[in-house]
Formats: sequence, structure tokens, C-alpha cells
Amino acid sequence: MTLLSHSFKVHHLILAAALTTGLSFVNHANAQTHTAFLVDLNSRTAVDLGTLGGWWSLANGINDAGQVVGYSLTADRNTHAFITGPDGVGMRDLGTLGGGWSEARGINDAGQVAGYSYTADGNSHAFITGPDGVGMRDLGTLGGSGSYAFGINDAGQVAGYSLTADGNSHPFITGPDGMGMRDLGSLSGDRRAYDINNAGQVVGSSFITGPDGMGMRGLGSLGGSGGSVAFGINDAGQVVGGSSTSEGFSHAFITGPDGVGMKDLGTLGGRYSYSVASGINDAGQVVGDSYTADGNLHVFITGPDGVGMRDLNSLVDLPPGVTLVRGIDINNSGQVIANATIIPEPEAYALLLAGLGLVGFMARRKKMENLKRY
Repeated sequence: MTLLSHSFKVHHLILAAALTTGLSFVNHANAQTHTAFLVDLNSRTAVDLGTLGGWWSLANGINDAGQVVGYSLTADRNTHAFITGPDGVGMRDLGTLGGGWSEARGINDAGQVAGYSYTADGNSHAFITGPDGVGMRDLGTLGGSGSYAFGINDAGQVAGYSLTADGNSHPFITGPDGMGMRDLGSLSGDRRAYDINNAGQVVGSSFITGPDGMGMRGLGSLGGSGGSVAFGINDAGQVVGGSSTSEGFSHAFITGPDGVGMKDLGTLGGRYSYSVASGINDAGQVVGDSYTADGNLHVFITGPDGVGMRDLNSLVDLPPGVTLVRGIDINNSGQVIANATIIPEPEAYALLLAGLGLVGFMARRKKMENLKRY
């Protein structure tokens, strides 16, 4: 694994993507790729995690050893879940449950992975793996056709949501090692679970539970009528996510221990007044994304207990053309996973246009040669 550098490998990736999507749509703004990065706050470095052979990858979870999980386009244009080694080194394909698509969402400190995959019959089912991502196992459903796993704790308890027999979405929790899916019920309407801590507290669409998924209660909001969605929880029970405000905006939030007391984290100053928090570590450092004053989406990070939102792009040394746009998670070692856009530098863009011009010229010449034959 190496830092993304100004190289022909990047240029070829951009050119291939442009040719795949069609010549008429290429410009400097959309000639870009999307890839997962591991950011180390201690060394101020950002490392491209690579792909499974396709042109993009997206990260979803990280453990304290720096093992990252997510999903990537493969060389044969399928989408597969991946796991890396410690510190994001070495991306490995986790396969599927028999279908052509899978996505890894969470990982614990033993390297057990939770996510979801198409089965051979075309339905999406939640899965768990063994340590270090070995051996994908179907977790089943709550009686409906599909299920989705998002969080996993160090005991191997998995949280997510499943369709029930009546077609509603209910959050679930499993026992240790993914055994025994249990319906957590619903406060009202469809509910979905997105994370779980080591006490078994589950969070999701406007709710938190007690230990082992017992006792669901509402999280409230930042004053708006749109409610809130929780995406992360640490071992103290501090919860992060996004909530509607009384002004009608959506802002990132953090709570105190056990989900008590929702606090607005603010934004990076964007005119859209939008932010959402996705991950939190045991010190209460939060990552997410927000619009900036120039109208772009950037990753933010806070200090302990959610204090002081800052643009992560300004805190690390990024390769040319890279912008961190989606903040996903942070571990207890100060490593952040983020998804980035990579836009070619001017000389790379010129190379891309020259390449497209050459392709166009060759196509026209081939057409003329074919006409001469008749």
C-alpha cells in the first residue's frame, strides 16, 4: 500500500472511467474517481486503500487494529465486500452469499465482519464472518425476504434490520457470534438499527436501547419535527448521527452517556447548513461530513466529547487532487476512514482529453476505411 501519488496509474484509471461512461460527458468536474482512504491523525497521512480491481471502493468500518471493511467494484464489474489487514494494508475480497453483490458494514476487534449480500435467489441477507473475515454465514431474516447487518461488537453480536412477514422493517440484535436473530420491535412505523456497542446497546432511526438490546426508547431531536437518525455509539453510550433542527436544517449531533442529552455539533460554515455524524470513538471524537462555505462536502472531525468541529482536509497532507468528502468512522488509535473524490490535475486532464481525441480520431479513421470497402 502506498500513498496516492501523481502517476500514470491514476491517469489511466480516469481515462478508463471516462471511456466507460461515454465521451460526450467528460469534463474537468466529472472526470474523477471515488475511493476509500485511511487517515492517520498522528502522522497526518492519508493512504489510498485501493480497489478489488475495479475503479472505485468505499469504506464503511474500522477496528482498533486499523482493519477496514467496505465494498468495491471488481475487475468483472461486480460489487463485493472487502476487508484489509491492519493499518489498511492489503484489500481482500470477502465473496458473497451466492449472488453477485455484497457489502461489508462493520468489523469488531477480532476481525469478524457484518454486512449483507445477495443470495443465489436474488434476495439480500445479513451475514457475519469468522475472525479476520474468514467464512461468510447467512444470518437469515425476521420472516421477510431481506435483512441487512450494520454493526457488530466484540462479542460478535450483530445489529441491523430485517423485513418482517408483514413487510415492515424491524431492527434486530443477535446473540454472540451472530447466533439467534431477535426482533427489537418498533416504537412506531419502520425502524432500522445501524450500530451496537460492547454492552449490546443498539442505536438507529431515532432510538437507543439498553444493554443487550433491551428497552427501546426515543432519542428525540434538535428541535425539529423530522426526528433523528443515530449512526454510531461508543462504549460509554454516547450516540452520534443527524437530526432536524427547529430552523428546518439537518445537523450532526452527539449525546452524553447512555444517549442522554442531544447536542448540536454545528457545521463547517456551509450555506446549506448541513452536517451529519457517522462515527465516534471511546474518547468521544466524532467524524462525519458537512458542507463548507464554498458549497462543497468535506469530512469533519471533532475533539473529545464532540468539541470543536474542524475540516479534516486541512489537518492532513493529501495527495494532489484528493478531497475527503464523506467521514465514516474513527477508531481508538486515531485512525479515520473516509471516502474521497480524486480529480486529475490540469496536466492529467490534458492527457485525458488528448487520449479521448486520439480515440475519436482512430474511430473516424476506422469508419472511413470501412466506407472505402464498399
